[in-house]
Amino acid sequence: MPLLSILVPLYNEEEFIGPLLQRVLEAPLPEGMDREIVVVDDGSTDGSAEIAEETGRAHPEIRVIRHARNQGKGAAIRTAVEQARGELCLIQDADLEYDPREYMHLLNPLIEGKADVVYGSRFMIVG
Repeated sequence: MPLLSILVPLYNEEEFIGPLLQRVLEAPLPEGMDREIVVVDDGSTDGSAEIAEETGRAHPEIRVIRHARNQGKGAAIRTAVEQARGELCLIQDADLEYDPREYMHLLNPLIEGKADVVYGSRFMIVG
């Protein structure tokens, strides 16, 4: 079973990053699939990076990379992709906009060989 890299671009989400990482750690995955969580802090000026690093000390599957200055979400995602070790990647925004409990819906078409890429939507459900 492949390794899933969960990529988390992070910028000033001090309120949400702790609960988000906990939910990502608890999210159900296909049997036998391992996860790594790659958090890229994009120059946060609040305590976001420190919270992510503290959580990472307790969970070795979390890696935190820090940009010295804010470069934008796209740059954070590019850095995360470059650092990802998994065969599959999933982008998880740090603000809890997307529910980690939905990962199986995104992963199943990939694992079953029915898709090469899957996009999630908050607005529609396609079976």
